[in-house]
Amino acid sequence: MKLALVVPGGVDAGSEARVVPASLAWIERLAREHELHVFALRQQEVPGRWRLRGAEIHCVAGGALKAFLALRREHGHGRFELVQTFFSGSCGLAAVMATKLLGLPSCVHLSGGELMALPEIGYGGQLHWKSRLCEAIVMRGATQLSAASAPMLAQLAVATGRVGKRIPRGVALDRWPALAPRPRNALPRLLHVASLNPVKDQATLLQALALLQAQGVAFEIDIVGEDTLNGSVQALCRRLGLAARVRWHGFMPQQEWRALAERADVNLISSRHEGGPLVVLETAVVGVPSVGTAVGHLAEWAALPEPAALAVPVGDSKALAAAVARLLADEDLRLRLAHAAQAEALREDADHTAALFTALHAGVLGR
Repeated sequence: MKLALVVPGGVDAGSEARVVPASLAWIERLAREHELHVFALRQQEVPGRWRLRGAEIHCVAGGALKAFLALRREHGHGRFELVQTFFSGSCGLAAVMATKLLGLPSCVHLSGGELMALPEIGYGGQLHWKSRLCEAIVMRGATQLSAASAPMLAQLAVATGRVGKRIPRGVALDRWPALAPRPRNALPRLLHVASLNPVKDQATLLQALALLQAQGVAFEIDIVGEDTLNGSVQALCRRLGLAARVRWHGFMPQQEWRALAERADVNLISSRHEGGPLVVLETAVVGVPSVGTAVGHLAEWAALPEPAALAVPVGDSKALAAAVARLLADEDLRLRLAHAAQAEALREDADHTAALFTALHAGVLGR
């Protein structure tokens, strides 16, 4: 079967920087069974074409129209049967154009802030009339919608009345093998992996860490992620008197920051919104539980009969500090969460993701 996948990027030819590991894992698995063509809107500034993980990558260096035109050209060389996207927005619009103009079924996977509006930080697909119009067209025109977590699907149902499929984007265990949960370090080691940006809300994270320090809680933290805020987060860290406790690593490829995860005791999430995030699954696979804001998988796991995470209200630094302190003071609880989280992440790994997408496509195609 010949399939088209439309993505914003994350499929660099080097397969290390500027990639999304979860996307590569699914691309690799799908390409084993089908002829897969990936159309990347903004991977690089000039058009290009290369092979990656068994798929043909088409860098269109443009928006929805350029992606659709490239897809239509390839469709002329051999008919596609279905168009899948990661993210809505321009990716989804290209897929819906293929549905309306080429008669191809389209599956759109919501992966970010498509249904959000956070004007205080300028984030979300519902902020401006152009993006709202785009999302409305995609939500109505896509054959099938999906998302990684239950909170995203609930948001979709409220906003559009449509029922989506839950498809978590799991970890490729052949490239990211599991490790059993381990006893806590004498000096607790915390981990935070996310780009420094307003949505990830490192201000709340640092304020929580300052409260922990004031309470006499010992810790060190490794922070991994590209800085998009020109040093303002590091400056806040210094103002809060945390410089001696924080190690800034900047961007690191997935395999490089794994060593930090293997030494960590707790993974911290401070995001205002998440579809997943994948780092909760990645750290769970290596035996590290997560504490953080009630978004995505954290909200799901905290609500399980046997909880697999601790979740607090978004933006609440006091609650975040209290949850971290509780976990560091209760080793039995920390290990219970670690084992429960690992069980969830291993059950919903990359092979599980591929199977769910395969079933989704079969259903859409009536097979």
